[in-house]
Amino acid sequence: MKRFAAFLFLVIFSIACLIPAQAQRMTNEQAARQSRRDARKQEKMLKKANKRQRKGMMRAQKADRKATRKANRELRRRQGR
Repeated sequence: MKRFAAFLFLVIFSIACLIPAQAQRMTNEQAARQSRRDARKQEKMLKKANKRQRKGMMRAQKADRKATRKANRELRRRQGR
C-alpha cells in the first residue's frame, strides 16, 4: 500500500510539474507577435531618444547664436567708443 501511494504521489507530482512547462511554450504566431511588439517598442524608444537629441542640439545652437549676438554687440559698443 505504501509503495502504491508513493508511486501515485510520484505520478501526480510529475504531471503537475509538466503542466506549467507546457503552458509556457509559445507558438510561432505568439513569438512573431511578441517580436513585432518588441520591435515597435524599440523603434519608439529610438525615436524618442533621437527627438531628445535634436532638441538638445537646437538648444545648443540657439545658445550659440545668442552668445554670438551678445559678443557682436559688445564688440560694436567697444569699437564705437
